[in-house]
Amino acid sequence: MSQAYVLVFPGQGAQQVGMGKDLAENVPEVRALFARADELLGFPISKAIFDGPDTALVDTSVQQPALVLTSLAILKALELKAGKPLECIAAAGLSLGEYSALGAVGALAFDDCLKLVRRRGELMQAASKAVPSGMAVVINLEEGKLRAACTQAAQETGAVVSPCNFNGGGQIVIGGAEAGLTKAMELCKAAGARMVKKLPVAGAFHTALMQPATDGLQAALAATTIQRGRAPVYANVSASPVQEPAEIRAGLERQLTNPVLWEQTIQKLAAQGHKRFLELGPGSPVSNMIKKIVPDAETKAVGTWADVQAFAG
Repeated sequence: MSQAYVLVFPGQGAQQVGMGKDLAENVPEVRALFARADELLGFPISKAIFDGPDTALVDTSVQQPALVLTSLAILKALELKAGKPLECIAAAGLSLGEYSALGAVGALAFDDCLKLVRRRGELMQAASKAVPSGMAVVINLEEGKLRAACTQAAQETGAVVSPCNFNGGGQIVIGGAEAGLTKAMELCKAAGARMVKKLPVAGAFHTALMQPATDGLQAALAATTIQRGRAPVYANVSASPVQEPAEIRAGLERQLTNPVLWEQTIQKLAAQGHKRFLELGPGSPVSNMIKKIVPDAETKAVGTWADVQAFAG
């Protein structure tokens, strides 16, 4: 079993006003990273992150670069404190976090990574506005019954609805156009789900409703230099390791309209003997998921300057 860590990164919903602020205050190079982001994106994203208000981070096109920036800033602080690059055997990220993972292993340069997720956020926001849609979390319903509920709801309403996140621990997220989603939620409850709850998101991410965003993302990816990663990143769409530029690009294109196979990713890593996970981001949402999927996994979450000092010594 490897002693190196698998680096893992959170996705949308993990954001917190003030994330990264203590790092920027204590590490000049991190402060420069946030200043570079302001310059790159053409607006003071660091101010939105550090000072809020909460509503400043609601917009998908702001939330996405804000989270990726914070995760990469934490990595920078850790490596500077340790005086060497962080050793990792592999990396993975939940949805948006896949971009943080690719930035962490050098497949995407910092500037390119931020510009890409800014564009991805804009495209997803536009696709969400085109068709009123949403997502809901379903707790403790057998996958076969959940898929059957989505299929029946789509047939009865003529609206798109499908599974979009396999989070583990009995939690699957479904997404779709409003009519289809509402019907599928009813059917999941009737089929015995312990809980079905609508999520506060702008649209149905990782479903066919994101297809309008794919063309724009393909163009952005085609114009972006992608390098071979220093370590493999487990792609959301396949739960398999990718390292070559062509397969990284193809996975990111497909990720918009295909479900996030997070449970399968963590199961596969654990089966290969990789059970030490280091989460870089605000809070510990991904670590909590991992412990539900692989109870004997060792997880550490680093998100603050105090965390960095404690971890890197």
